[in-house]
Amino acid sequence: MNKDELKVVLMGLGYIGLPTAALMAGKGLHVYGVDVNPETVETINQGRIHIVEPDLEGLVHYCVKQGLLVAATQPVHADVFLVAVPTPFKENNKPDLSYVESATRMVLPFLKPGCLYIIESTSPVGTTEKMAELIFSQRPELRDQMHIAYCPERVLPGNVIHELQHNDRVIGGIDEKSTHAAIEFYSRFVKGSLHATRARTAEMCKLAENAYRDVNIAFANELSIISHKAGIDVNELIELASKHPRVKILKPGPGVGGHCIAVDPWFIISDFENEAQLIRQARMTNNAKKDWVLSRIEEASVELEQQLNRKPVIACMGLTYKADIDDVRESPAMEIYRTLKKKNDQVKGVEPHLPSGSAHAVTNAEEAVLAADLIVYLVPHKAFKNIVLPAGKKILDFCGALR
Repeated sequence: MNKDELKVVLMGLGYIGLPTAALMAGKGLHVYGVDVNPETVETINQGRIHIVEPDLEGLVHYCVKQGLLVAATQPVHADVFLVAVPTPFKENNKPDLSYVESATRMVLPFLKPGCLYIIESTSPVGTTEKMAELIFSQRPELRDQMHIAYCPERVLPGNVIHELQHNDRVIGGIDEKSTHAAIEFYSRFVKGSLHATRARTAEMCKLAENAYRDVNIAFANELSIISHKAGIDVNELIELASKHPRVKILKPGPGVGGHCIAVDPWFIISDFENEAQLIRQARMTNNAKKDWVLSRIEEASVELEQQLNRKPVIACMGLTYKADIDDVRESPAMEIYRTLKKKNDQVKGVEPHLPSGSAHAVTNAEEAVLAADLIVYLVPHKAFKNIVLPAGKKILDFCGALR
């Protein structure tokens, strides 16, 4: 089918869904984006965006103006249906597929013979097959008459548009025809290589990628705790150890956040409890790092309180889950800030990437460091590099922001 005639419904207009919708529309596809939040829909239809992502707003504005991108709260008939909704976890770190299932049920009446249904949401192994059975149980006439596949994203916040277009993609269908149909579709707007596999392998591939990163971060975080106890500067240690031609240690931080690395390994652990020993330990190590950071901050706070005869003013530098983005999902820095704030109302949250009207605390960085007795670096934002730190301040750097 000619791309000018192809109609795509994309379920979910968040951090991945909206950039994906805009990229496809920018390539000439007619994209109908669906989100359950009416405010999000209204914002997009005005040619604006509700998230912070470089180059995205201009592309969305262009696509909306050209009539190639339309947002709504309900799907329509289309040729391709993409599901890009959240997959959080429930109690006991069990994956919550309710969003994926709800999105699938929403598009059920609009599926037709020959159409293509793709899940992009990070999912436990077997999810694509489960959704296929849900579709066929409700629409039995579509069995063997439509294509179903899984294709996870691999993007870095802050560079999403480029990476959606240029990164390789792993694509797995429930059968060979579905895989080929999905590859043909992605080839319309992805310049990276498209690697064919089965749906189950594609699902596990996404989980394995983020579990691998989690394990490596856990090593760096554990090394930082050991180095502190040994009286060693962990940043200097990592820099020197990484001079080895086959060693590249990541930078430690206050934990791991975001919707991928902090979540995806649990999907493996949930299904393979006895086998995923290293993956589980990495999760526990990275989660425990928050408590270690808090204990160090509280120790310094107690010392200052004794010296000052009052609660010290603490500036928490950075609240997002990683540098130079606005995303606070699963952010260890945000959790640390909130915990400290409950005990001391003189704690200030400094986050240059959140608007002043945000529900989260946002304090001017220069004012915060001037007022603070204790300056705590939790996220190495570039915006912090040029701040002049007054003499005599107690400083704790948990993310290498000052190195």
